[in-house]
Amino acid sequence: MTKEERLLELAKLRQNTRYDGYKCISDYLDKYYECDYVSPYSKSAHNTNTDVFIVLQDWSSDDNLQGKCEETNNLGYTPTVRTNINLLEYLRQYLGLELKDTYATNLFPFVKMGGMSAYLPLRDMRKAAKEFTLPMIHIIQPKIVIALGRKTYDALLKSCDDKKQVSKNSFSYQSSRIFHQPHPAARISNLKKEKGWAAMKNYLDQC
Repeated sequence: MTKEERLLELAKLRQNTRYDGYKCISDYLDKYYECDYVSPYSKSAHNTNTDVFIVLQDWSSDDNLQGKCEETNNLGYTPTVRTNINLLEYLRQYLGLELKDTYATNLFPFVKMGGMSAYLPLRDMRKAAKEFTLPMIHIIQPKIVIALGRKTYDALLKSCDDKKQVSKNSFSYQSSRIFHQPHPAARISNLKKEKGWAAMKNYLDQC
């Protein structure tokens, strides 16, 4: 099977899976946002031969999915949201990449109740990481994985049974190095941001 066929299997698994306390993308607006990816974010970032795999926390929320947005549906993300504006800028500035040059997904592919800032338990994120995200990394085999946000990184770290070379902000899984980076919308110093992204660039250059 090709990478694309194996990823489609994971997308079908997500479509047919239910987590208690959460809804699915297909539950909204007559399946308006449903797609054949684990996360709609991959619509704009599905290069299966990429060196760079991006993992955000979760795609949307119940409050956020009450209306249709053609641009969000087409792209798989909303370009005016600060998270996405900053992420695209960091990719260009530090790695010289566009979003389409990467593979991007959301670790938790189901829909939480409430707004985008609603609490998402780490145990549920760990379950999704093991069921969906780690298998995706195994299929794509990127050189680096960028886990955006501490909870996203911790979910991957704590759900990975065969991690190696664990340091404060990165660890190895199979042929990939998984790096923690602060959430793109977080207020952090330029020095801290530059240090984190420079470490990934240096790792890529040495691979």
